[in-house]
Amino acid sequence: MNIVITGANRGIGLALTKAYLARKDNVIALCRNSSDELNKSGAQVHCGIDLSRHEQLKESLSVLKNTKIDVLINNAGVLGNETLNNWDPHTIDYQYRVNALGPLLLTQCLLGNLQRGSKIGFITSRMGSMGDNGSGGYYGYRMSKAALNALGVSMANDLKDQGIAVALLHPGFVQTEMVNNAGDIDAQTSAKGLMARLDELSIDTTGCFMHANGERLPW
Repeated sequence: MNIVITGANRGIGLALTKAYLARKDNVIALCRNSSDELNKSGAQVHCGIDLSRHEQLKESLSVLKNTKIDVLINNAGVLGNETLNNWDPHTIDYQYRVNALGPLLLTQCLLGNLQRGSKIGFITSRMGSMGDNGSGGYYGYRMSKAALNALGVSMANDLKDQGIAVALLHPGFVQTEMVNNAGDIDAQTSAKGLMARLDELSIDTTGCFMHANGERLPW
């Protein structure tokens, strides 16, 4: 299978890349900047894919013009930490551009590469859940992930008749650079769970919001 992964140069994206390669899938790794580890992984690497630069996405993705995609994983994302009394509209806007608008536009650009039976995974967060928010804060991240969840549900409905399934997946609290390695599971464990959820995804479950461990999450 051809697996396309954004933000594949580190963290969860790199762990997913390695896991799919170990399964003998063909991985096309997209990133803004590559890493030595990604370059040595055996994946087909395409750099310069910047989800915040929307006007350049179509051109930068032209390298995939004739590539059939079986699984598209929108993993790239950024995290800010705004509070009610300490916030910056620029950081909130940037999170929206990368976490919500970027995945929408990238997926729109690649719709022609998908076919009946293809799957799309959006790596979101339970921090975008209304029902699961018991601590507040993180305004830009929470709002951008809530927007990503709304996008995923709309896309699931729009693509259902074409036989393309969509999943919204929370990876868990993962030990990555994004959270200064403060997570409670490693990236390899998260990747294994995310792969399992995508493997079992079908048109009957399209639009689901799930934890990598299989738990259904509240909206």
